[in-house]
Amino acid sequence: MLELVGLAKHYPMRGGLRVRAVDGIDLSIGQGESVGLVGESGCGKSTTGRLVARLQEPTAGHILYRGQDIGHWTRRQLRPIRTEIQMIFQDPYASLNPRHTVGTIIRGPMEVNGLKPPGGLEHRVKELLEIVGLNPEHYNRFPHEFSGGQRQRVGIARALALQPALIVADEPVSALDVSIQAQVVNLLQGLQREMGIAFLFIAHDLAVVRHFSQRVAVMYLGKIVEVADRYSLYGRPRHPYTHALLSAVPDADLDGPPRERIRLAGDVPSPINPPSGCRFRTRCWKAQDRCATEEPALVQLPDNPDGHLTACHFPEDPGTRGADVVLDPALRR
Repeated sequence: MLELVGLAKHYPMRGGLRVRAVDGIDLSIGQGESVGLVGESGCGKSTTGRLVARLQEPTAGHILYRGQDIGHWTRRQLRPIRTEIQMIFQDPYASLNPRHTVGTIIRGPMEVNGLKPPGGLEHRVKELLEIVGLNPEHYNRFPHEFSGGQRQRVGIARALALQPALIVADEPVSALDVSIQAQVVNLLQGLQREMGIAFLFIAHDLAVVRHFSQRVAVMYLGKIVEVADRYSLYGRPRHPYTHALLSAVPDADLDGPPRERIRLAGDVPSPINPPSGCRFRTRCWKAQDRCATEEPALVQLPDNPDGHLTACHFPEDPGTRGADVVLDPALRR
């Protein structure tokens, strides 16, 4: 359904420098599939989501949607597919116009695209409010009258108004209380099953991604370093960065043996001047000379299951999990 090929987004700066937010990534999403995109803050996840939704123009590469390269289409060319690709934004407080009522906010996309649903726009809006778990009587209320979780539900209703085939969810629960996060994630999961909507689910919470996504892509400094189905990625991670991420997930098993946590040395390098070769090598405990001169390709390793892709010259042993790799004994729980 969607395929990203060599997708890149560079932001120009003074002095001829460029911020390489996304620097050549390959990723695919099937019809009705949910794909998670995880990584540290600043790795390029949100930029990737905005490129997919065509809210930004890519610097290079291709965005193939149903076989058509929409990466450099004009606004007029994009208009027919705008109804098919929608976005749920991270901040439910900033993504809704405080001057408009909920009814106007959800009705807006349908009016712009000239849709005339059976029963009229108001009936459809109230129907959508009910679908996302809000009271249809909230039609005339303003955003400030809702809680954060309710506002995010309004954002979801707005995204559903045009009956999209693909939704880009940019950290849709990170700004919400933990008690509300599960409700919103379960709502999205139910909608995905019932309506067959494909999702690009961007998040930094690995537990949420594991619950929601069928496949997961791990991103580091503008590059995708590992892609696999959730069972393979969480059970047999191969890239050292994925191991480090998984070791940071809180352990709910209080009766089991204490886990070691991998503490990465140094900070994430600047996307203005990323390291040569493998971008993770400056923080990797397995880095060797080859890592500085040769960029690893995102490929399937001989002992990996189908569809499990890794970009590493010296991948981790598939028999171990990231949580079992001891790098810093001082962090023993």
